[in-house]
Amino acid sequence: MERNIQERTPKKLLTPASGYLKGYSHTLNPYVGCAFGCSYCYVRRMPVALFRKEEWGTWVDIKRSAKESFKRELKNAKRKDPLTIFMSSSTDPYQPIEHREKITQALLETMAEEPPDFLFVQTRSPLVTRDIELFRALGKRVLISMTVETDRDDIRKAFSLAAPPIPARLKAMDTMKNAGLAVQAAVSPVLPSTEDFAKTLADHVSRVVVDDFFMGDGTGGKRTKQLGIHKLFKELDVEEWYNDKAYMKVVEDLEAYFPPDKLFISQEGFLPG
Repeated sequence: MERNIQERTPKKLLTPASGYLKGYSHTLNPYVGCAFGCSYCYVRRMPVALFRKEEWGTWVDIKRSAKESFKRELKNAKRKDPLTIFMSSSTDPYQPIEHREKITQALLETMAEEPPDFLFVQTRSPLVTRDIELFRALGKRVLISMTVETDRDDIRKAFSLAAPPIPARLKAMDTMKNAGLAVQAAVSPVLPSTEDFAKTLADHVSRVVVDDFFMGDGTGGKRTKQLGIHKLFKELDVEEWYNDKAYMKVVEDLEAYFPPDKLFISQEGFLPG
């Protein structure tokens, strides 16, 4: 698929955090738009996507910023209060174009020199392993969260065809864990999975967070409902997974492998450590 790629040079890269991410001082999105184009992405119903009048997943804007400019931004933000950054809230910082443009990598290089008090990295891409040494430079200031919504790659293909395969994500978590990094699996949103899902996750990480459409889309599931995702659950004959209690089955399975202080529900699993 051809994508509309554009560039912009914003005055600032850090955005004050609010709502679901109120535990953070700022969000950081290296790109606008996301080529993974997941069918359930709540950003599809946000102004950044609605006003674009292009199909979500078909366009990406690259945010250009000089290193010194971003470093000054970091310094200024740290003067006021603790600087806690969520990267990213409305895009994947390691989507395919990052291979070439390395915008996320450049931001991490700057943060290694002018570190925030805490950095949370949310992705579903194995490309995140490229920057292991930069994460190491941040030490305990960083937590990497890998989205693993299911252990069924057929389900992954049905809901997010352009996203990386599940086995590749599991391997990436192993690589990061073996490198001594803090990493968690984010079952977000909960999608149909097998009875072995909990054990599979426990084989790869020691921390996990579970979230669903109803808790995690910022509107109690209203944004997701507008996307018509329920139709896809029905087509796949997995309607029992589309309700506000379905996540509890996954949580109950995970409780057999993860202690309470390593198993989180919704927002608590995404807060600064």
